[in-house]
Amino acid sequence: MAGRRNLAECLSGEWSEAFWMFFSPRTKSTVAEKENPGSSLRKRPERRAESGPAPRTLPRGLAPPWAPAFPHPPRVTQAAVTAFEREVMTGARPCAAEKRRARERGGGGGGGGGGGPAANAAPGRERRLVEAAGGMSGARGAGLAMAALLLAASVLSAALLASGGSPERGAEAEPPRDLDKKRHIELKMDQALLLIHNELLGTNLTVYWNSERCYHCLLQALVNVSGSAEHGKPSIAAAAVSTQHGSILQLNDTLEEKEVCRLEYKFGEFGNYSLLVKHVHNGVSEIGCDLVVNKNPVDSNLPVSIAFLVGLVMIIAVCFLRFLLSLDDFNNWISKAINSRETDRLINSELGSPSRADQLSGDTQSEAWRPSAVRLRLHSMDTFRGIALILMVFVNYGGGKYWYFKHASWNGLTVADLVFPWFVFIMGSSIFLSMTTILQRGCSKLRLLGKIAWRSFLLICIGIIIVNPNYCLGPLSWDKVRIPGVLQRLGVTYFVVAVLELIFAKPVPDSCASERRCSSLQDVISSWPQWLFILMLESIWLVLTFFLPVPGCPTGYLGPGGIGDLGKYPNCTGGAAGYIDRLLLGDDHLYQHPSSTVLYHTTVAYDPEGILGTINSIVMAFLGVQAGKILLYYKDQTKDILIRFTAWCCFLGLISVAFTKISENEGFIPVNKNLWSVSYITTLSSFAFFILLLLYPLVDVKGLWTGAPFLYPGMNSILVYVGHEVFQNYFPFQWKLQDNQSHKEHLIQNIVATALWVFIAYILYKKKVFWKI
Repeated sequence: MAGRRNLAECLSGEWSEAFWMFFSPRTKSTVAEKENPGSSLRKRPERRAESGPAPRTLPRGLAPPWAPAFPHPPRVTQAAVTAFEREVMTGARPCAAEKRRARERGGGGGGGGGGGPAANAAPGRERRLVEAAGGMSGARGAGLAMAALLLAASVLSAALLASGGSPERGAEAEPPRDLDKKRHIELKMDQALLLIHNELLGTNLTVYWNSERCYHCLLQALVNVSGSAEHGKPSIAAAAVSTQHGSILQLNDTLEEKEVCRLEYKFGEFGNYSLLVKHVHNGVSEIGCDLVVNKNPVDSNLPVSIAFLVGLVMIIAVCFLRFLLSLDDFNNWISKAINSRETDRLINSELGSPSRADQLSGDTQSEAWRPSAVRLRLHSMDTFRGIALILMVFVNYGGGKYWYFKHASWNGLTVADLVFPWFVFIMGSSIFLSMTTILQRGCSKLRLLGKIAWRSFLLICIGIIIVNPNYCLGPLSWDKVRIPGVLQRLGVTYFVVAVLELIFAKPVPDSCASERRCSSLQDVISSWPQWLFILMLESIWLVLTFFLPVPGCPTGYLGPGGIGDLGKYPNCTGGAAGYIDRLLLGDDHLYQHPSSTVLYHTTVAYDPEGILGTINSIVMAFLGVQAGKILLYYKDQTKDILIRFTAWCCFLGLISVAFTKISENEGFIPVNKNLWSVSYITTLSSFAFFILLLLYPLVDVKGLWTGAPFLYPGMNSILVYVGHEVFQNYFPFQWKLQDNQSHKEHLIQNIVATALWVFIAYILYKKKVFWKI
């Protein structure tokens, strides 16, 4: 689910500017650069400055065949810095508190079940359900207080984070006095300043850079540094380096194109560093590369830590409130003060809900569908859906601009990569539970098929027409409209899985419906036709992915293209998946800014919600169907349910281990959200079963948690999702920041915006307003 711009961004209009005019942007401090003779620095669109003509890009660690091997390894030491060098590097006189230096040698870098009640306790469980329902009524009575507490926590987070000004910008030292005032480097978020001091007489250097998270990537030219003109007066060049992950720096002799030194280091945000390149005489003449910390970086993760602590305090406060509600006197007082009406019978799941029962009366159905009574709504499902949705809103709003709240550039997992598959998984569970309820109420399969087709059509239309990032390119036109998307994939997945279940739908076996006893594999055996179809789909994905010939690309290629794989396949992003999308849909109808552009500098369009990945989305939803069948077939047998959740969690986890070899990049099929690889869906499904393993006994069996506040957006998911996309750039969900390069201010804004959607969902829940399609 790639980050995207929407309709609201282009239609915010002049009224929002009238609000923004009251906020004056903060002046950003800059760090000047020294102008070297014979070279010029110019800003580049990426995070680097470049001097002189663009040098040739060399593969990582590669030197020309004529280059002599350098006899001694590079080193990072604590080098003594003169008062003159200190003033050049920082523009301030040296002090004892600023003499800390980072030492690094060679390549050291940074970078980054329990059981349940027995089956014979069914009557007790029914009693507990009634008691839990009563407790939930009291909890709903205090729901307004809990929602207010959530907003108060957001405001408290904002107040705590806002205190103390903006230390991030203070990390930029004042411009050095002897640097050219006309040229400067303005540090952005997740960047640090690196000054390269070249003391080698007459030797020009080219500095190459790469992120250690960029797998098998070409080193990229960062800056050129001219040779020193005289002893004691080094040539200096400045560049901005990324601080998100560890960095790889390689210095080459520009003329001879041979490696001078190489090091790995994890820079800190808004830090000020110097790389001193000079001759070192230790009996044998060698070139030393010493990294010096001129100004300490800031702790960019501190705002996240504060927000986490505030959230922890909020959880403790909610637990205390629930303790008060457990007291009879307090609970009675709440019940009398607030006339809380039951809203559980109301349905809101756009994708099929556990208690969805459309008013489709008038049709007769076989009596085999009628024995089971209408089941209570499973709040654990709504809570899980709400957790996924709130995380989705938070990361779509920016997640404080932290890299771990953004999608992985290619292989691997971040927080942002978790939410969409979980939503698909819950959709599958809801499909089976709601369809069973509807058929038990007498709806014919033909009419239900019409409802499924209509709901899928609406999801696809909403995704294309309302939530489309191409609005910012101008009025929506077929020439540029993005066809794939999140809601489009949900619509297609919902249609395939729902129709599959409808075709092979069978009543719950009598032994499960009445005696509450099923064979150990009844939930799997009863679905063998569906499993056969799913295995056929997965076989199609494997065959197309690994055996489809792609022009100009190796067969079975799963890489990002661009500068990955040493730049051999720059236009092969996604392999067969990207090729099929470009062939059938066209480049203009795909997502134009995939996450692979961040590290791998890809240039071709690639859509993470493409055609081939939809196959594995269907498989993911069907695994959710399996979870729904476990809940229905083994109803009131909590121990059996938890055992099966545990078994599926372990089984899918072992499949992921086999595919990935517990490696981000070295496995047979890496975990990859852009491809929706089979290891990605098995890993996320394993996580989903584990979360249900926790939520089901906690919310539905023991009633220790009502699911609030996630329950509320979970019961109004389509409204919250579409609403947060459409109103993303409107106040109060976004406002003009004083410092747009501050993680802290972005985090405050995103937390407040997410909390507002939770509060809106709560108000709609209390008003019994649900958007159903």
